[in-house]
Amino acid sequence: MRSEESRKPAVHATADAAGNAVGGASPDAPDEVGRLPDYAERVLDVAELIPPGRVMTYGDIAEWLGEGGPRQVGRAMALYGGAVPWWRVVRSDGVLLPGHELRALDHYREEGTPLRQAARSVEGHVPRLDMKRARWDGADAGEDEGAHI
Repeated sequence: MRSEESRKPAVHATADAAGNAVGGASPDAPDEVGRLPDYAERVLDVAELIPPGRVMTYGDIAEWLGEGGPRQVGRAMALYGGAVPWWRVVRSDGVLLPGHELRALDHYREEGTPLRQAARSVEGHVPRLDMKRARWDGADAGEDEGAHI
């Protein structure tokens, strides 16, 4: 489980040319005491339920929550997902997260996540996730955890 400290995201301020803070709070911004937006908190809670060696897509999580869509889940993960097993929330085509392929691959190999070898013609030969075998539907998360996909 994430600690309260890890639930407090870094606050990024924007400044004008004179160095004065500008811009208003966005729906993605933490509130004045550093709490995450409710949707982001729920996304991270689902990410923490995914067992080692299994994955859920961004769309799976949105469906599990009954709210938002893949882009909203991706946004929450991009902004706040560093404190959870982010490598278990993936694209539906099994392609590894661009820019994080090697870190994710280390986690997948450590956890025994099913992979498909890349063709030799693919640049870098980075494998993809075997979505048929790796995808988790949440069925064994427990009845009190929320809706299932």
